[in-house]
Amino acid sequence: MPRRLLPLLSLAAASLFAAAPQPGINLDETKVRPYTLPDPLVLNSGAPVPDAAAWRTQRRPELLELFAREVYGRTPGGRPAQMHWAVTSDDRAALGGKAVRKEVTVWFTEKKDGPKMHLLLYQPRGAVGRHAPWPAFLGLNYYGNSCVNADPGITLSTAWMRTNSEFKIVNNRATAGTRGVHAGRWEIENVIARGYATVTMYYGDLCEDRNEGLTKDVATLFATGAVNARTPDAWGAIGIWAWGLSRALDVLLNDPEIDGTRVAVHGHSRLGKAALWAGAQDERFAYVISNDSGCGGAALSMRDFGETVERINTSFPFWFARNFRAYNARESALPVDQHELLALVAPRPVHVASAEGDPWADPRGEFLSARHAGPVYALFGQKGLGAAEMPAVNQPLFGDGVAYHIRTGEHDIKPYDWAQYLNFADKVLKR
Repeated sequence: MPRRLLPLLSLAAASLFAAAPQPGINLDETKVRPYTLPDPLVLNSGAPVPDAAAWRTQRRPELLELFAREVYGRTPGGRPAQMHWAVTSDDRAALGGKAVRKEVTVWFTEKKDGPKMHLLLYQPRGAVGRHAPWPAFLGLNYYGNSCVNADPGITLSTAWMRTNSEFKIVNNRATAGTRGVHAGRWEIENVIARGYATVTMYYGDLCEDRNEGLTKDVATLFATGAVNARTPDAWGAIGIWAWGLSRALDVLLNDPEIDGTRVAVHGHSRLGKAALWAGAQDERFAYVISNDSGCGGAALSMRDFGETVERINTSFPFWFARNFRAYNARESALPVDQHELLALVAPRPVHVASAEGDPWADPRGEFLSARHAGPVYALFGQKGLGAAEMPAVNQPLFGDGVAYHIRTGEHDIKPYDWAQYLNFADKVLKR
């Protein structure tokens, strides 16, 4: 068995968060039980990982195998041989003349009525020879591409989505009232002004966010099977969403106006889990961002705080591999934990963000993941986060290869978060 890191004890101080207790859920930091993390620098054989070469050829494949088998399920294939795409709209004076807006439809088979996704891309205006190719941010959205900006030129999604009166999702479809409902989460004009492109697609194009999603769309390409009829190590929705992010990167790498070697993959909450799994598997992503991704994302699973493995598997049985359910209420038996997921990004930069009013996602557990990914970054001559203690609220830590911040507010993406992502991107993506 792999050697474990020294036990991590709970704080002796009062709870970091003031939140109403829920049955079976701990939101009191003083009640976190001691736990012992697996050491990312010890091979399954028990031998140490001496250098970056051994990490790449031995330990990294071991960890990818463990996460695939026990947590997210196996990704059954890469880019389909028949995948193709076409630009369906191109406005060179979008957003009042400040940006170029492109829409791209991607078909995963030769059939136009088969599984597909729709990309929305904004990039700064400028002559290709002088300014482009642009670095880019890539992420999935929750309510169709039109939710990210009120721009009337964005094609309205016709895909299934969960009915939501607040965001004007009626009869499981987006409406005109859905335009721009998540604009604050995307800061498109600001991203453009900082010299980056931004790219998004609706996660439900890839896999609907419900049990039935595993029998439709991308899942049918690989005969995934129904939620409880899959093989135990078959992928779930998070794996499918992560796969879609890599397919979007395939497209960007073939766009002469985008620098596909400088693409940051990002996501919030469940889509932050997908972004991390995509960034861990696909080393083509240059910068990986997790926003409030919590359990199954950046937060340590072995900490008894906030959302647990059992709760997430019960609420969303289609997100993870069936094997992950074996660790319900027995997280200490996991052969991996999420600091090792972050370590799989090394030596590429990773940025973890938390919110003070989001105890369900366990901000301290997210910080500790970022901190304990550090030894792997050290193999590559980087210092990692470079801090032993969690920073104060609104005091970001921009380490060497690893960044972390916690802001005021609740579970969301705020302009403050984007300011930190852009500032760190200026260090790691700009030339």
